[in-house]
Amino acid sequence: RAINAYSGSFITAIALKLSPLLFVRPGELRQAEWSEIDFDNSEWRIPAEKMKMRVLHIVPLSKQALTLLKELAPLTGRGKYLFPSNRTITRPMSNNTINGALRRLGYTKEEMTAHGFRSMASTILNEKGWNRDAIERQLAHSERDGVRAAYNYAQYLPERKEMMQAWADYLDGLAQGADVIPIKSNK
Repeated sequence: RAINAYSGSFITAIALKLSPLLFVRPGELRQAEWSEIDFDNSEWRIPAEKMKMRVLHIVPLSKQALTLLKELAPLTGRGKYLFPSNRTITRPMSNNTINGALRRLGYTKEEMTAHGFRSMASTILNEKGWNRDAIERQLAHSERDGVRAAYNYAQYLPERKEMMQAWADYLDGLAQGADVIPIKSNK
């Protein structure tokens, strides 16, 4: 709910909203290029050279993520980066932008960081019973076997597409005031 109430730059607001939806590494998000977005197949294909493990990574895009990208396109879609720097369109936004937005929303660095959306998603998706291997693949945690990893970038893709849409729907429910279940019973 706090993210939806962010009143700073519209471009930063979109990056902030995509952070929990996509749960990619913050550097991957801020360096996202329009040429990597495939609206027809609802995918973002991050080239190997941009990934920590140097393997192509496919991020299935939920309906919510696609809507945000379509809102962003009129502003930055003619350039290289989804999220260009405020100073020059030839570079991506600062690596401090999303964390700065979280601070403006009142979150301390001990409470939430841009990178923290990854562990949050992993924890909740595991708790909800999603396939651990699909979650790990979506987090771009690579196979230790280099040969297998090189051909494994699409592993669990149908399940990951379903999971990413369910995750986006779950986040929508939270933003709309879904029931909060107490951790400890009052009985």
